[in-house]
Amino acid sequence: MCGIIGYVGKNNSIEIALEGLKKLEYRGYDSAGIAFIRADDGLLEIVRCKGKINELISKPALSGVKSNAGIGHTRWATHGSPSEINAHPHRVDDIAIVHNGIIENYIELKKSLIKDGAVFNSDTDTEVMCHLIASFYRKGHSFEAAVGEAIKLLQGSYAVAVICEREPGKIICAKKDSPLVIGLGDGEYFCASDVPAFLSSTRDVIFMEDGEAAVLTREGVIIRNSEGALVHREPTKITWSPSMAEKGGYRHFMLKEIFEQPRAIADTITGRANVEQGSVNLYEFGLDEETIKKTKKIFIAACGTSWHAALCGKYMIEEAARIPVEVDIASEFRYRRPIIGKDDLFISITQSGETADTLAALKEAKKCGARTMAICNVVGSTASRESDYVFYTHSGPEIGVASTKAFVTQLVSLYLLSIALSNKVFTESINTLLRIPTLLESVLIADGEIEKLARQLSKANGFLFLGRGILYPIALEGALKLKEISYIHAEGYPAGEMKHGPIALIDEELPVVILLSKETLYEKVISNIEEVKSRGGKTVVISNEDDDGVRGIADHFLLVPRSNKFLDAIVMALPLQLLAYHIAVIRGCDVDQPRNLAKSVTVE
Repeated sequence: MCGIIGYVGKNNSIEIALEGLKKLEYRGYDSAGIAFIRADDGLLEIVRCKGKINELISKPALSGVKSNAGIGHTRWATHGSPSEINAHPHRVDDIAIVHNGIIENYIELKKSLIKDGAVFNSDTDTEVMCHLIASFYRKGHSFEAAVGEAIKLLQGSYAVAVICEREPGKIICAKKDSPLVIGLGDGEYFCASDVPAFLSSTRDVIFMEDGEAAVLTREGVIIRNSEGALVHREPTKITWSPSMAEKGGYRHFMLKEIFEQPRAIADTITGRANVEQGSVNLYEFGLDEETIKKTKKIFIAACGTSWHAALCGKYMIEEAARIPVEVDIASEFRYRRPIIGKDDLFISITQSGETADTLAALKEAKKCGARTMAICNVVGSTASRESDYVFYTHSGPEIGVASTKAFVTQLVSLYLLSIALSNKVFTESINTLLRIPTLLESVLIADGEIEKLARQLSKANGFLFLGRGILYPIALEGALKLKEISYIHAEGYPAGEMKHGPIALIDEELPVVILLSKETLYEKVISNIEEVKSRGGKTVVISNEDDDGVRGIADHFLLVPRSNKFLDAIVMALPLQLLAYHIAVIRGCDVDQPRNLAKSVTVE
């Protein structure tokens, strides 16, 4: 959600902040703004707008202005409707602030401030923070101390960047339960909610920990922990290049990321599988044989698309390693008093490593004594730092809100983990995995065929997706992708459950997408196709078996290559992503930034 960018240095902070906000658009937002110290007269100025960043850029107040210190923000409404007055930054006296997160006790704090004479101009919890800092500053606290005293009073989550008119070459940052990263340049320093905001300027970063505050000046960065002690942390070198976060000629980031999946999977596999021995390198997961022997049960928690990957992981791990696996939606895990302990392994799956509900589930598992592992894409993220073990998917930056390449690399990671946990020889399984990038390339060749299919289906008001075994979570994922970006209602179901309710929906207007694998209850799923046809339903069959009989009863038939019953999940996911993408484009939807959605959900 929401994006933060801050800059202090030798260049124009206004240009850098606006460019950084453009790089953070993928996170989703409804308003934007920047605050900066003017270079000519040293005055603090704020420019905000409701709507997109291009509208902010066109504001006359930014024309020809120079600044060497500034902060910017893209807001996704939580407190108060989308409007210019509720947009960040907020200002009180000489203080301006941008904030991600939710302050849970803001009503109580606001009432106290109003009693002391504070006047509020917005409906946001963020303005409460700004008033708190300003009140401490008026009482004689230093700028740093005023921020420190204010955040001591806060309950909830926050990542903040603050500037002060009277101290023009300084930005103060602080975080708790919301991501914030510092970029280290040559005589210039950045803070942001995500790395792409400043990746074109530096790849050297420091990921801030909860409870820390940092002071950025042109001379450098000083970080202190919640006790006020100085913190020294070696920078992390980001391996993504700036070009990896650009569209590269594709119409949308989502389409680019769909077509990047063969490369992303190859990068995830590289160096982790031993083909000759038919095994996976345990050290890539931080595991050893003794740890695996002690593991009685595995818990996996995730949200959204990552939860679908977790469901697939259950099939993989239980069959290969014969270890029981329990899968939870992360937002439910910590509230159900899970029975988990020291002999269990808890796995969190999160693309960003910053998903609030997933991090809360991770903390609950740690509190219960379980060993913890993170499967994530972002080096240095909170999930990777908080876990005992970490496995990076190496899929590169994913900008489109609807996850694609992060999802398939999560599936590859879980497949590798299932082999690692099994302590058996899986030569054929690994060889099949190595062929997956090539198989996906052959599916991508059918993009034109899938687009034609999308044109025939784009006017439908609802879809049903059916699958058996590991393809059931893929049916869920296909339904999620379609509703995320095209706003068409869609449901995913186990094909065997169709008679227990969904069959009532079937008529000639409802497309039913059926995933058919020769490896998974093939004849039973064909029976489902027949049932749909007998009730007048419109069938879209995606199959890895070129069966004339099935072609004869399907309204639409798409052939995909065969792998094995677990890796079929990856092969089948790709045409569903393309189908959702093309339907959304045909319907005129904003594919990369669908309404009401954010890339990284950092509030509960």
